[in-house]
Parts: sequence; C-alpha cells; structure tokens
Amino acid sequence: MPASPPDRVIDVAVGVIERPDGQVLLARRPEGKPYAGYWEFPGGKVEPGEPVADALARELHEELGLSEVRSVPWITVRHHYPHATVRLLFRRVRHWQGEAQAREAQLLAWRHPASIELQPLLPASIRPIRWLQLPEVYRISCAGEWGVRAFERLLDEGLSACEADTTQARDRRPLWLQLREPDLSPSELQRLFERLWHWRMHRPLRLIVSSRHPAGLWTQADGVHLTSKDLAALAARPALPWVFASCHDTGELEQAAALGCDLAVLGPVLPTRSHPGASTLGWERFEQTLSDTLIPVMALGGLSQADRAQAQSHGAQGVALMRGGWPVV
Repeated sequence: MPASPPDRVIDVAVGVIERPDGQVLLARRPEGKPYAGYWEFPGGKVEPGEPVADALARELHEELGLSEVRSVPWITVRHHYPHATVRLLFRRVRHWQGEAQAREAQLLAWRHPASIELQPLLPASIRPIRWLQLPEVYRISCAGEWGVRAFERLLDEGLSACEADTTQARDRRPLWLQLREPDLSPSELQRLFERLWHWRMHRPLRLIVSSRHPAGLWTQADGVHLTSKDLAALAARPALPWVFASCHDTGELEQAAALGCDLAVLGPVLPTRSHPGASTLGWERFEQTLSDTLIPVMALGGLSQADRAQAQSHGAQGVALMRGGWPVV
C-alpha cells in the first residue's frame, strides 16, 4: 500500500473588516468556487515568505478594491479537508481607504455579529462570528477591596454611560463583568450577586461568575470564568452560554481551546500592585505565547483601558482589568 502523502497546510489570511458601529463585512462565494454560495470573511492564500498582514492587504485590494489596509492579528482557525489542512489566520481590520466593491462577482453584506442571518455560513466562520460579540474591555469586580457600595456606584455609572451611548459603537455595549470576590462573606457575595443579576436583566450588563464561587451562581449568570486549577480538572465544557478561563502559558491556552472555552485571559503581562516582584510576560513573550491560538485571548496584569490598542497589536482580543477598569470611559 502506498504511503499517505504528508499533511499539507495552506495558510490563508482572513480579514474581519469592522465599521465603527460594529458591523462586519461578509462575502458570499461566487459560482465556480468551492463552497459556492457560502458566506465567509474575505481573504486569500498567503504566498510563501509573504507576511500575513501584507497578504491580507493584497487580497482585500484584489477582491474588494480597498487600499491602505491596516490590520492586527486575532485568532487562528484550523479546518481539515481531504487534500489539505487550512490554517485561517484571522486579522481585524479597522483602518482602510475606499468603499468595498465586489470585484469577483461575490455578494457583500454588512451585519452586526449578534444578528447575522445570512445562510449558509462557511463552517470555519461560525465560531469567529460568535466571538466578535466578546468585549474588548473585560472588567473584574473589586467590591471586596473598595467596598460593595462604592463598587456598585462605579458600576452604575458605567452602565449609565453605556445606556446613554446612542451610536451602538462596538466598544460600548454591553459591559462585561466577572464577579470575582474571594474576600466577601457568602452572605455579602449573595447580596451583591442579586444586585448584579437584577441589573443584568434590565441593563446592558453581561455577568460572568468566577468558578471559585458556587456553581449555582454560574447557571443564573451569562457564564463562568474558570480558574486555571478548575480548567485543569474539567474533562468537558460546562453547559453555559459563555465559558472563559485564566491561563498562564501555552499549555493552558491549548487546554482552554480543547475544552471549548470562548475566551482565555493570559497574564500577568506587566507588574501589578497586588503581586510586586512577580514574574511577568512582557508584550513580546505575551505575543509569542498566544501565537497561533485557537480562541480569543485577553491581556491581564498591570494594564489600563489605555493599553487596549497595544494589547490588540500583539494579538489580544483586548484587556482584562480590575483596578484599571474603573471608572468606565
């Protein structure tokens, strides 16, 4: 029996082109191409030795007539075909010149990620579309440190700012919060959760509960944030809408992806006030650690909202913040 040919990996640069209001551009593959009629994000093959950013800029010019395309790395999606493995290198695009034109007889459509009704979707695009609903600033509660009333006041102000924003800008609605309060008593935690749950039902708040807290709270919220210890102990993804995980190295990132998590938080990137002298990743090592990651990753540790753009330039979804996340701006 002849030997099987070696696995062939084809790199494809994929662009998530985003307007300021959060709409993204999708294209329907024209007749004559594989998967004709399927909707996908635009892009194309990376030539040998070609930087991915350059490949994407070239493809978006050829397919859509866009110029001066600037992009940042985001996630990698692998898809297996009988003839090859395709590695889709997703990059987010927010700066370009020109209006998108269908230069290859494809149909084009702008849609908000939370309300894409286009069918059928290319299978490799389904999870990235869902992940585009994730925040770029992921806030962590600090009621135990600042006092419950003070924290509730800051959160109320942040939610009011979201409610007052009529632009539906991609970075303003809703506000995502992790409830993580190891220093509160069980009764204090329960009261705070009930307050947050009420806001979640009536205001633009997404509530994620740390796995260090009772599982009964997770199921009432939007999801759970797994500690690295709980991540290592689980054999299956919790049956919740959103599952996040804390990670510190490549192995834990791979474990989070294998479990089916939607988001990982990686750090610490920079020195923090709470852990002076602790080892940190720094931006270069942060980018190396999440290189080729299969799920979105947040940067954590010693950061503020002003670091979001830098984090994204190194491949992050955004920044996870505790003290640096308040007030909301």
